[in-house]
Amino acid sequence: MARIVMKFGGTSVADIARIRNVARHVKREVDAGHEVAVVVSAMAGKTNELVGWTREASPMHDAREYDAVVASGEQVTAGLLAITLQNMGVHARSWQGWQIPIKTDNAHGAARILDIDGAFLIKRFGEGQVAVIAGFQGIGPDNRIATLGRGGSDTSAVAIAAAVKADRCDIYTDVDGVYTTDPRIEPKARRLAKISFEEMLEMASLGAKVLQVRSVELAMVHRVRTFVRSSFDDPDAPGMGDLLNPPGTLICDEEEIVEQQVVTGIAYAKDEAQISLRRVGDRPGVAAGIFGPLAEANINVDMIVQNISEDGKFTDMTFTVPSGDVDKALAVLERLKASIGYDVVQSEAGMSKVSVIGIGMRSHAGVAATAFKALADRSINIRAITTSEIKISILIDGPYTELAVRTLHSVYGLDKQ
Repeated sequence: MARIVMKFGGTSVADIARIRNVARHVKREVDAGHEVAVVVSAMAGKTNELVGWTREASPMHDAREYDAVVASGEQVTAGLLAITLQNMGVHARSWQGWQIPIKTDNAHGAARILDIDGAFLIKRFGEGQVAVIAGFQGIGPDNRIATLGRGGSDTSAVAIAAAVKADRCDIYTDVDGVYTTDPRIEPKARRLAKISFEEMLEMASLGAKVLQVRSVELAMVHRVRTFVRSSFDDPDAPGMGDLLNPPGTLICDEEEIVEQQVVTGIAYAKDEAQISLRRVGDRPGVAAGIFGPLAEANINVDMIVQNISEDGKFTDMTFTVPSGDVDKALAVLERLKASIGYDVVQSEAGMSKVSVIGIGMRSHAGVAATAFKALADRSINIRAITTSEIKISILIDGPYTELAVRTLHSVYGLDKQ
């Protein structure tokens, strides 16, 4: 017998027929004798509808009331799944985040989980009950519902798995695992059997949409073995109930991966913008004077490149931001012009960031050189480069994104292994 947390995303519970299919997945694990908790998202499209209603009611709405509205989507799904399970003879009960309770901070709309007492759910397990929990939400210090931000049900599931010391957390979605790259761009992309927490964190943060970044962070900190699985697979197909190796991709400790590939995957993020400040005075505190105010404006700065002039008096500072934040970033920089002392600010949208990721890069030389040569052979110009221990990110012009992804996927042999 094992303790399992199962999470189902919006497309998995889009209508009653799919909710019945989800219930079959849950019943399979219950019939196998496992202790099960289920975390659900809102039905596909429902959160967008609720967000639209709040904006229609008032463009400048109270964040606390926004949370009260948008959290209702998950509550509906939890109730419907509990009813369906009961109809199948499974002892199930729905619970909202505040009833567990999932305690969060006070950042309504983007709250972070502070604490979950697993005793409430463990008591449910002891009673043979399947707890169906509304994801994406908890309760803040002000005693009001607080939501965790888009994709927050993934975070709810991993946090609950950590709280109850689950043997594994299964994230059911509309794909059957984590792939070496986006199969819509590269048909030869392969599903990975295993990927390390560190690699998955990089892939999630660099554009892969399989899991929310914060959920991977939680899984890594608490060492929660996490499977990414497809809810559209036949619940009764052979191997679906395999306790140790069900179909899908296991996200786990690096030590569990026996044969580590040099490169694990290629991620990409479109709609990046490049901003350059020319002839900035090169003196202590300049970088803080630029990036501090941008951070205060909640602008996420990514790649940063600095070029010092030959005489050492000036520097050019180039960095990237999401395209949607360009105008806001330029407004902040304009206010800072007198204090920073730059000559001119230039911006260009339509960039893409393509990243090569792999824990094997730690012990292999020449990985970056291979990427640069492959892109040069395809006449793809590199605008900026950043590296870490297990990744290389390259900024290129947006129209070359798909060609770059396919080129790098092929040059590292990801389509052949």
